[in-house]
Amino acid sequence: MKLQRSGYMAGIALTAMLALAACGSDNTTEPSGSSNSAGSATDCGTGSLTAQGSTAQKNAMDEWIKAYQGKCSGAQINYQGTGSGAGIEAFVAGTADFAGSDSALKPEEKAKADAKCAGGEAVDLPMVIGPIAVVYNVDGVKDLNLDASTLAKIFAGKISKWDDPAIAALNSGAKLPSVAIQAVHRSGESGTTDNFTKYLSKSAEADWTYSNAKAWKAPGGVAATGSDGVAAKVKSTAGTIAYVELSFAENSDLTKAKIKNGAGEFTELTGESAGKTIAGAKVSGKGSDLALSIDYGTTEAGAYPIVLVTYEIACSKGSAKAKDIQAFLKYTSSTAGQDALKDLGYAPLPESVRSKVETTVAAIS
Repeated sequence: MKLQRSGYMAGIALTAMLALAACGSDNTTEPSGSSNSAGSATDCGTGSLTAQGSTAQKNAMDEWIKAYQGKCSGAQINYQGTGSGAGIEAFVAGTADFAGSDSALKPEEKAKADAKCAGGEAVDLPMVIGPIAVVYNVDGVKDLNLDASTLAKIFAGKISKWDDPAIAALNSGAKLPSVAIQAVHRSGESGTTDNFTKYLSKSAEADWTYSNAKAWKAPGGVAATGSDGVAAKVKSTAGTIAYVELSFAENSDLTKAKIKNGAGEFTELTGESAGKTIAGAKVSGKGSDLALSIDYGTTEAGAYPIVLVTYEIACSKGSAKAKDIQAFLKYTSSTAGQDALKDLGYAPLPESVRSKVETTVAAIS
């Protein structure tokens, strides 16, 4: 089912401020789906929750937790950005009440996660759109164009100098230095890596032969821990290039490359350009599962092709903390919760997706 672009793009402007009316320390009851105003964003949970996973959504989680706990004094939420793989493992092991992941559950993960949910199933709830920036630190180069083939060759170690003819051909007139390229990737398992390599495998099949996975498979390069570690490495080291979520790129004031899309345009990464790619996504999950399938080769004019959607993974039924999980996720999936992300380098969910997430969360028990 095609996602509608209008509701999404209307929320892209990075100028709105969070307006969350108080829900107080007492539990409140709001009509399900009534989230058109900040005051009806959510009920207030009264217990504590422990969660971990995606570092891509860590900044979003920090903002959500601060706002939610500020209005719901009885609630306590701890989210650790340990990486998507670790988050799923913790959820399956029972040490996390819900998990954050930059990729929907794979079939083998889904079976284990379902077993954790007594009488229910583990569902993928798209919650944060985190465009992936290609960031670099090259002296004298502030406007770099790259395409999927060249990116694949760089990260596969086939292009090793910044003045390589393949890069020069995409950047007429640029003064590219004859210095070594140091490609930085994530250490450990990462949903960001999974999504970035998925883009390469689908957009540059001839040049990227490592498929996609949460663990980095290509030889060479330098590993860094977490999105913040990747951003710090690029910030401090000349000659580097890496992939990192837009929020981390902006927080570290990193220079971003323009990426060639399926329409043949070199596109700057903005919330609006990322939204044009998400507009072509389809819901691929079954039943209440809302996993999305992204078209990285979209020919939509002005679309930025490297995007990821980060999910919350929770039990539809069977969790001992179902009410508290539901209360928090009601807020994150509300209009107010999504609006809170606009100034953080994320993009709100398109309304056609947000409303489905809200409905699924309302059924958690």
